[in-house]
Amino acid sequence: MDKDAPDTQICQKKFPRLVAGAQPAIMNGSREKILGCIREALKTAAHPPEPGGKPLPSPAPAPPQFRQWLPRVGESFEEQCQLFASNAAMLRAVFERVPSAAAAAEKINQIARAEQWKKIATHRHPLLDEVLQRVEVARLYTDNKYALEELEACPAAVTACEALVAQTGSVLVSSHACGGRAVSILPPHHLVVASASQMAPDLLSAFAIVRQKYEGHYPSMLSFITGPSRTGDIERILVLGAHGPKQLTIILVG
Repeated sequence: MDKDAPDTQICQKKFPRLVAGAQPAIMNGSREKILGCIREALKTAAHPPEPGGKPLPSPAPAPPQFRQWLPRVGESFEEQCQLFASNAAMLRAVFERVPSAAAAAEKINQIARAEQWKKIATHRHPLLDEVLQRVEVARLYTDNKYALEELEACPAAVTACEALVAQTGSVLVSSHACGGRAVSILPPHHLVVASASQMAPDLLSAFAIVRQKYEGHYPSMLSFITGPSRTGDIERILVLGAHGPKQLTIILVG
């Protein structure tokens, strides 16, 4: 740098430390100070998140005043079912209630014929096994090893769930109850088969079902699915299927 140049003289007045080469020393000093703090912190052992291997305590129930801002949920199963159906429709999901596993299978066969499915992704589950034995489509089971390309080729996935949430029209899924993480995300059409006993009035009740089932040993993934995947990032235009399934169908047996 030409020290006699006009631009250099201006820089020396405005940024004397930078031009004089003092900046590296300042940066090195700050770096050593930060590293010194880290060294001191590492001398103290951190407490494990689950001391003694015991599960963490359950979160406290939500204060009653919070519930007044949420939609009211009826106490009877029929009221909760109607609320779930209404919320699902607003979310552009399809909700079907059928009396039996055989009726659920027939409903899936109708959809499969209409959309010309050749193979579906699914997993082992008592309710699914009863339903899918009557479904006339080849199946890819994600419980076992499978090629990702095979899952990508499936136009639909049929999974179980942990719970249905009447208050929000959501489906609570997990990696344990739904055949892994990818099966409910990758295929364009996600079908959920649930039993009447899985209807929960609200989110807190859904979490209670999971806590009771797993007793602190939770699956690696828990997720609430609320309608088909969507985005409105570009010009606020709603687009379905942006980051996941474009279609969501929930079949309630019972």
